[in-house]
Amino acid sequence: MELSNIEPQIIWKNFSKLNAVPRPSKKEEKVIAFIKGFGENLGLETTVDEVGNVIIKKPATAGMENRKSIVLQSHLDMVCQKNNDVNFDFETEGIKMEIDGDWVKAKGTTLGADNGLGVATIMSILESSDIPHPALEALFTIDEETGMTGALGLKPGQLKGDILLNLDTEEDDEIDIGCAGGIDVTITQTYETEPAKGQIVRIEVKGLQGGHSGMDIHKGFGNSNVIIGRLLYNGLTKENIQLISIDGGGLRNAIPREAVAIVSVRNAAEFIEELTSGLKKEILEEFATVEPGLQINIENSTSSDKAISEEDSKKIILALKSLHNGVYRMSPDVKDLVETSNNVARVELKGGSLKILNLSRSSVESTKNAVAEQLKSVAELAGMNVELSGSYPGWKPKPGSEIVQLMEKIYTEKFKEKPHVVACHAGLECGIIGANYPEMEMVSFGPTIRGAHSPDEKANIPSAQKFWSFLKDILANIPQK
Repeated sequence: MELSNIEPQIIWKNFSKLNAVPRPSKKEEKVIAFIKGFGENLGLETTVDEVGNVIIKKPATAGMENRKSIVLQSHLDMVCQKNNDVNFDFETEGIKMEIDGDWVKAKGTTLGADNGLGVATIMSILESSDIPHPALEALFTIDEETGMTGALGLKPGQLKGDILLNLDTEEDDEIDIGCAGGIDVTITQTYETEPAKGQIVRIEVKGLQGGHSGMDIHKGFGNSNVIIGRLLYNGLTKENIQLISIDGGGLRNAIPREAVAIVSVRNAAEFIEELTSGLKKEILEEFATVEPGLQINIENSTSSDKAISEEDSKKIILALKSLHNGVYRMSPDVKDLVETSNNVARVELKGGSLKILNLSRSSVESTKNAVAEQLKSVAELAGMNVELSGSYPGWKPKPGSEIVQLMEKIYTEKFKEKPHVVACHAGLECGIIGANYPEMEMVSFGPTIRGAHSPDEKANIPSAQKFWSFLKDILANIPQK
């Protein structure tokens, strides 16, 4: 079945067109041109600001001119993750999609429903001729997934809207009114290399679920970099280790699913036996319920690459074992909300050059800084360099705002149940935009998406229908100025 044959057809049609355009974070030139052309072809006022955000304005429909004006906002970029056995180039190819029951998913890659369904929904409102709405500004931001530089670069005065509807959450029964801020913690160092003194062993961790480092961080999923660190640390108790290379994880906002370490040890047979009969078995038992696909392979290998010294290798292993990963603190104010966390997202050691990428999140600025400072302290004790960058603010909830009350009322009447009014641990652009537009009321909501930031990402078809109907009712009932 073609996506254009499922309801709401207009959204899936636009989502298919969008997903034919490559749109990795920081490489959005093609999708910026696509959205700019879309607005211009509709005869609507379309501008691209100096950082690449696209703003398309549409006048109010007849009789809606005196209503509060609306900003519809979604981000153009997507997380690019694929399974290792999938041959796919995110910079040149469009996403290959398929329907599986009530779900739309991609073939071995991320789907881009985060936030492509939001973009497609806004496109559908812009091109409609029979949907009542107030004056609209459609804001399509860039680079949300790897720095939020689009939102950070949005200048005051570019938007005139009274209410911002951010279409970037992933549970269709939630109305989001707050989110976490974040900061990038980057650890680096360069080491002298030398010939490997012993036998070569390859340690591989794969088959983990991965997922969104904000929305899924509390679910106990395995982190391939952390598991590699545990195995290497355990190996130190019996062996001197020379690290040759580590390649684990990918993007900061994705929980790492795979990692490989190549090491040199004096006695490979004893080293492999020690890990295989001991810690490997324990880790598989620990994760049996939540990570049934986890595989740990430890085997003899070969490598012509040079290694770093046993002393430097020990420092790296101890640091990797010490870096905090996962939930740092639960919110004392909002039930079941993760307040602060860290994702040890990427570990790369090659040719003596080390890089460890972390993303620390928190809805409390002081605690965000505290976990970043803890990571910095561990790394500096190990003689590594640390850079803190890309800090962005959280979004403080305002549960009593007029738009929140309106949406709660419409949802309850329409679906015969109350929505969950929540704050989330993911990073949304509302906090950044709100810093420049403090008087603008803001709400985030969206259709149900599962597995965002992983190749298991999928979007629920009935939920998209529900979301579309809900959004149209909201637009039709926006209060007067």
